[in-house]
Amino acid sequence: MDTTFAETLRPFLRFAGDRPIEEDSDLRQLGLDSMQAIELLFAIEDEFGTTLADDLMTDATFQTAGSLWAALRTSQGEPVNATADPR
Repeated sequence: MDTTFAETLRPFLRFAGDRPIEEDSDLRQLGLDSMQAIELLFAIEDEFGTTLADDLMTDATFQTAGSLWAALRTSQGEPVNATADPR
């Protein structure tokens, strides 16, 4: 996960505070609800210039920061386990 991705998530996670957002961070526990998930999806697509595939629009995708990051990487055609260049 890169820092731009984590910072894109932060405004949608009302309980995150100053804690670091890590791959295993549970997005629901940090305050993401279904309406915010839609807004977050648009923010991610705008920030990273890609569209997440319809088959990735599942509860599991939005479970953790890491699962959402993996969906983004998949949509970009990049290997999920590859280390991203930090922005």
